[in-house]
Amino acid sequence: MTTSPIERAADSFAAELARRRVARGMTKKQLAARMGFDPSYVSHVEGRRHRPTEDFARRAEAVLGAAGAIWQRFQEYDELRHARATTTAHRDPPAPGQWLPPGTGLIVEQEVATLTYVDDTYRCVIRRALYNAGTDPVTRYLARIAVDRFPSDPGRSNRHHREHPLTFAELTLAAYCEGEGTREPMEWRKKHDRDAFKEVWLLFENENGKFPLYPGNRVVIEYAYTVNQEKWGNWFQRAVRLPTRQLVVRLDLPADLDPQVWGVETSLSAEEGPLRTPVTRAEANGRVTYEWSTDEPPLNARYRLEWRFRNPPRPPAAAGPVGTKASDRLRAAGIAQLGDDVLRQPVRPFDLPREESEARAVIDQLRAALDRIDDLHPLNTGVGLAAPQLGLSRAAAIVRPPDRDADPIVLLNPRIVDASPDTDEQYEGCLSFFDQRGLVTRSLRLDVEHANVDGGPVITSFEFAVARLVAHEIDHLDGRLYVDRMAPGIPLVPIEAYRETGRPWQ
Repeated sequence: MTTSPIERAADSFAAELARRRVARGMTKKQLAARMGFDPSYVSHVEGRRHRPTEDFARRAEAVLGAAGAIWQRFQEYDELRHARATTTAHRDPPAPGQWLPPGTGLIVEQEVATLTYVDDTYRCVIRRALYNAGTDPVTRYLARIAVDRFPSDPGRSNRHHREHPLTFAELTLAAYCEGEGTREPMEWRKKHDRDAFKEVWLLFENENGKFPLYPGNRVVIEYAYTVNQEKWGNWFQRAVRLPTRQLVVRLDLPADLDPQVWGVETSLSAEEGPLRTPVTRAEANGRVTYEWSTDEPPLNARYRLEWRFRNPPRPPAAAGPVGTKASDRLRAAGIAQLGDDVLRQPVRPFDLPREESEARAVIDQLRAALDRIDDLHPLNTGVGLAAPQLGLSRAAAIVRPPDRDADPIVLLNPRIVDASPDTDEQYEGCLSFFDQRGLVTRSLRLDVEHANVDGGPVITSFEFAVARLVAHEIDHLDGRLYVDRMAPGIPLVPIEAYRETGRPWQ
């Protein structure tokens, strides 16, 4: 017979735990698996043979989503077990608006994961609404990227990714943090780098400062990356690693490929089976969108959408043979090529400082693209890249001088305000049609007005090779190519006959 207040409080905790478990339709074994405990421990707690611990109560609250009831029963028990005077100073009050036990850590209030397939490339965008239910500021968030070209044939897939490893350069990974009307780029730091698997820390900081996620606060983070179809199989999986209120998964596929989509799920306590609710389908403007969602998914559950194209696209181009054209490999790396409309359209300038975050994001993408190009071919005579070459119609470019120790030159809203009458004629190449070279006359000195990311104007003088590189990129922003500046009747030179780039394309 229960006589003491502390025993009655322990009984109340056990009863609340059992009631919430049964209401969720879970066995003791299933609950234990999702909490990371041995099944016998859950039985002992419900049977009043073991007293609850703080860690047990915290995990039970998060897994069962008990709206604070389990944690309240634990606090009642714990406060009787310890004198309030010695414990209150160490307890943080529950955050207003969302009652959760302190120490729970990050909560994903909503995740929206979207995978889009366009022109042989998959673009993955993950948006997570985060709430810090813990007691410490959060300064970084772990993001995982995994590919599997042939998921039904592990041996073949492993061989494929050893020969064609996923690289950070090709991902063009970018991340942002949104909160209270702001959108800040997030820096990231590599944690693991394997052939088919990457892990990065998304940092709540950038060059302008730090913005930790403090206890009781909410933000939305977004990160996005691209992977060529050569390395991505026909599947998109989401794993639940943090307590999550809602998970939404979307596929955006071309209608002309006639996709067929289905889904499967697995958990620690169940083998793979079909999704418990159907995937919805909507078609518009030549695209088909498939969407599936679930509320309060259990920890460690995995949900996967799979598909096949009944009218499949062309097979991915083979990577790496000596005979592959440079322009083909650059297009595969995300560089627009001659004939793409975006190369002939004048760009839109940035409204700075209002669009500072957008400008930084474009510059980040340009830097990442140059890193990808370095993986394909060293360009020892300097290189530049303009936003239109990435399909971005914005007034931004980056130039890396021939001196590799020099800092890259960032150009925002650039315009030439003065040019030397002294000129010379040199061969130029372009990443948007790298298979040829052409003789172009340029000024030996330029004065260029451009902007800092905060909108402040700058005038910089450039000379000789750097002036040529800068002029070439400014032409891109005006929708011009170097062939427009060549003298009539002067032919282009095939790259096979031109060997001044450091080494032939291999």
